[in-house]
Amino acid sequence: MELELSQRIGKLKTSPIRKLIPYGEEATRKGKIIHHLNIGQPDIKTPLEFYDAVRNYFEPVLKYANSAGTPELINEIKNYYSRRKMNYSIDDILVTSGGVEGISFALTAICDVGDEILIPEPYYANYNSFFNTLEINVKAVTTYAETGFHLPSMEEFEKKITPRTRAIMLSNPSNPTGTVYRKEEIEMIAQISKKHNLYIISDEVYREFVYGENKAISFGTFKDIEDRVILIDSISKRYSACGSRIGCVISKNKKLIQSIYKLCQARLCLPTLEMIGATALYKIDDSYLEEVRKEYEKRRNVLYNELREIEGVIVRESEGAFYSVVKFPVKDAEKFAIWLLEEFEINGETVMITPVEGFYKTKGAGRDEIRISYAIDELKITQTMAILKEGLKRYLKEESKRY
Repeated sequence: MELELSQRIGKLKTSPIRKLIPYGEEATRKGKIIHHLNIGQPDIKTPLEFYDAVRNYFEPVLKYANSAGTPELINEIKNYYSRRKMNYSIDDILVTSGGVEGISFALTAICDVGDEILIPEPYYANYNSFFNTLEINVKAVTTYAETGFHLPSMEEFEKKITPRTRAIMLSNPSNPTGTVYRKEEIEMIAQISKKHNLYIISDEVYREFVYGENKAISFGTFKDIEDRVILIDSISKRYSACGSRIGCVISKNKKLIQSIYKLCQARLCLPTLEMIGATALYKIDDSYLEEVRKEYEKRRNVLYNELREIEGVIVRESEGAFYSVVKFPVKDAEKFAIWLLEEFEINGETVMITPVEGFYKTKGAGRDEIRISYAIDELKITQTMAILKEGLKRYLKEESKRY
């Protein structure tokens, strides 16, 4: 008799970001060179301060660290926020295994089975792992490429609110869209949270990466909602240290933080050496972050100009993070993405893109959209866009024969 797995694990779906990896691996086995536009892995070198701090650390016994995080790291996170006019005490901050653990812990602390989260779509698809595992229902408020994925009216949000709604959740700047929400949008979310007594879970890991005249306004700057704001942060993208898995969850709601601390204790602690390295990163002068921001802005400009030259593509200039969601003149972006890997190449090269349909809760939405990451250098962006442009031209010819 076959052993059964839980219904809970059966609800988890493959990440749309990594769903195409088997196709990419097969293409690589056949000798193709794959250019990755599908994943937010920065190519900026991790600052040497991280490695130097780890090398210079020595204790005869590598002991358990505090479940909340090392005092030195928490203090540096506190200082980082202080420089941004957000004053937190060390008791407001818990260090987590990347931003994702902070999200998981926050949702566990505020939601019971069957509760609801209100979220603008498209949204970071890995959030669904937590929603499904914790049996939280998602109420999605759709945003559209034609309006730069900015938020709809307050009425559209309020239509989705029920007695089971516990929080509004969003990332700003947005993964996957690259949208940076305006002051009036942030104020609207704050107003809704007060009116309906909801938490706000704000994923702000891309805070520094904002371009042009745009400004990423943190919910942490709103004094009148500080009891309901839960900030999620990470060094992964800010300092190009994805593999360190160091993030944090922050709130001035003492009862909430004390509850999340229980979850931190349950998983014992984070790796001491990673926290030593992260502490050194937070000490780096903010001029480093400005240089990185300028680099991504240059890449953003190159990508936008290249995409505008592709016939039939609908694209708005990305405002932040290092992603752009683009409408392509195809019926099914996933089929197009698979075709690029299986059947297309130029001189042995092709590209891997991310279909955006899996970033929507609404069935069928985003079927003609792809997410492109510009966490690669300018020359590679130009080269991959030439490959993508030619790939689209050939695919549309084949598609026209099929339909």
